This record gives sequence, structure tokens and C-alpha cells, in this order.
Amino acid sequence: MTKVHVFAVDNRREGVRRSFAVLAPETLEGKRVFVKPNFNTADETPGSTHNETLEGILEELRERSPADLGLGDRSAPVTAEVLEAKGILPLAARFDARVVDFDELPDEDWVHFGPENNHWPEGFHVARPVMDADYLVWSPCLKTHQFGGVFSMSLKLAVGVVPKRGFEYMSQLHSSPHQRRMIAEINTTFQPDLIVLDGLTAFVDGGPATGERADTGVFIAGDDRVAVDAVGLAVLKRAGTKEEIADHPIFTQEQIARAIELNLGARGAEDIEIVADDDRSREVATEVRRILEQG
Repeated sequence: MTKVHVFAVDNRREGVRRSFAVLAPETLEGKRVFVKPNFNTADETPGSTHNETLEGILEELRERSPADLGLGDRSAPVTAEVLEAKGILPLAARFDARVVDFDELPDEDWVHFGPENNHWPEGFHVARPVMDADYLVWSPCLKTHQFGGVFSMSLKLAVGVVPKRGFEYMSQLHSSPHQRRMIAEINTTFQPDLIVLDGLTAFVDGGPATGERADTGVFIAGDDRVAVDAVGLAVLKRAGTKEEIADHPIFTQEQIARAIELNLGARGAEDIEIVADDDRSREVATEVRRILEQG
């Protein structure tokens, strides 16, 4: 059984604090720690990771005394402009965290992977800061995706570790009938140690930058990308979401089905234990468990 924690919360700092309290080690002394947020664009959350969520994550990590603390991403537009629009450099500086713009990585900081039986024509590259981290924190949002992904949570967050400049990867991904399988395949190259999914507000249609919002009021935390995304899909179904999610069984979604084929996580509802530690959270967890078991 893989544990996924569900917290019914009123604010993001509480969601982050409770996620770290149950899942993070007491110390990260001597470790290289890296945070991968959702900076696809600078749009309001869930279009991008909320600064309050990121601030809470960096604070929790800094208190655990890592040897090195960094964060980085690659945006759909120019990454430097997204970082500036969100005020990430001064935010990170408060926690002595270095900011890595993946657009500016030199060639030697991209690691090539060409796994057998994948749907990428020539394999793909992954940002070395993600590969080299001793402790990797994943900070996705809870949202639908209107451009072929269907949904965008912890598995989809991996697209940001693949380069845009100098490669045809994004055109290959977005033009392929195997797009959702390709998303899962990126995830074979690394393993997040902690996933903190901000689901306080979700897109239940549209996305990934803008869409129809719903106040879902939860944080989801775990270390299994398949399980976290499956629980996230159940939360979207509970909130009322688009047909591609509402009318399809969770474990037949192509991102998840391919991830299961690749042994990336839970294989079904029976492999997931939803953990809640207060009455409000247990009420949500009971409904989410029912939806998860129904598919």
C-alpha cells in the first residue's frame, strides 16, 4: 500500500506545514535539495505554483539545514520573464535558495535518455539539477489540461524538466497521438521524494494556464506520482469536472495507465491508502476513497 495524505485546509501555509510534518525527514543536513514548481506560465494559481506555497516549502526545507537548496523550471514562454513576473528571485533569496532557469542551462547540464519502447522519436533530455538532487520536492497544482494532456498534476509536471530551446521535443509531444504516454515516460528518469500538491483551488475545465475554477480546499501529499494523481482526479470528480475526466475510469487515463505499465506507482485503488488526520480531512478522504474505488 502507498499512502496519500489528504488535508482539508483553509490556507496554503497550513497545507505545506502538515505535508512536511508527516512525510519529510527531520533533517536534510548535507543533502542537495531541489524544488520543481509549476512555472509553465505566471498565471494565477492553479495556473502556476502559488508563491505562498513555494515560500512555505522553502521555509520547511531551510529549517532542515540542507547543504544546498535550489529551485528551477522551464516555462512555456521565456522562463526569465515568468520568474520575474512572479517575483521568484527575491522570494528565493530570503531562504538562500538558488534559482535555476532551465532555459539557460549549458549543454552538459542536460542528460539524455533513450529508453526502449518509449514514444519519443529520439529519446529526450532531462535537466541535470533534477537528476543530481539528493532530495527532490515536487510542487504541482490541481488542474485540467485542454491541450491534450487531459489533466496536469504530478506526472505532467515532469514536462518542465525537458528542454524547449534547441530541441523539437515540445512539437514532438504536442503533435503526437501518444502525448499522454510520453508524459508518463519522462517520469522514468527520476523519483520525487516528496510531492506537495496544492489543491486549495483547482481548474475543473480548461487549463493549464487559465480555466474554470473550483474551490476544492485540499492539499494532497505523497511520494507516489501515480497515487497522488489518482487521488487528485478523484478530487476533481468530486468537484464536478469535464467529461474527459468525469466519464472515464481513473486508472484507464492514459497518463496513469502508461505510468502503471512502467512500474512508476500504484496499480489501482487497492494499492492506495488515503490518510487523513482530522474530522474535516476524514470526511473528504471518505468521499475521495469512494470515487477512487468506483473509478
